Amino acid sequence: MLGRQVVQAQEGMRALLSCFVLLSRLERNHIVLTEGSHAMDFADLTKRFCDAACTGGAELAVLFTEDGIYHDGFYGDFQGREAIADMIDAHFHGDAEDLVWQMIEPTCSGDRGYARYLFGYTSRIPGCEGRRVVFEGMSRFHLRNGLVAHYTEIFDPGIGMAQLGFPPERIGKRARKSGAVLRARDEMAPFLAGAPVVMPQ
Repeated sequence: MLGRQVVQAQEGMRALLSCFVLLSRLERNHIVLTEGSHAMDFADLTKRFCDAACTGGAELAVLFTEDGIYHDGFYGDFQGREAIADMIDAHFHGDAEDLVWQMIEPTCSGDRGYARYLFGYTSRIPGCEGRRVVFEGMSRFHLRNGLVAHYTEIFDPGIGMAQLGFPPERIGKRARKSGAVLRARDEMAPFLAGAPVVMPQ
């Protein structure tokens, strides 16, 4: 009798262990699917973002929150959907045509998204008409409820300016201005001082 009880207890433990293993696998699969879906959503957003910017301001503006900010590496900051739409129409499509923009390797964690991009256009700037310009950069998105609350980018404006045939003095002036803005940021203080940087917890 005792031996049978021991066998039944062992079988019960094995069954319980199997249930735990199955639940663990399901939980891992759920996490993978959830994270994969989130990544796919952000990848889709970056594609829509690029396509919209190459089409027109109204198409891009709807991807932003009402108080959203677009920081452009050439033209500066624009806040609100109307200002963003005007910037795209007046500057993007005013100064360029045949725009091609693609974001690569998008990655997203929580409300922050990043992507590398390739960009090309044909200049409409007086004196530089017809010149084809290409460059690459990095995009950073701050997301809120599926919309873009803040977009900013990092690239070297001098690469584009050189392809447009701008004189070295003008390119140098732009580089000095960008350097001054960077040095004035509070977060750069320890790097300017050469002090040990304490990483946030």
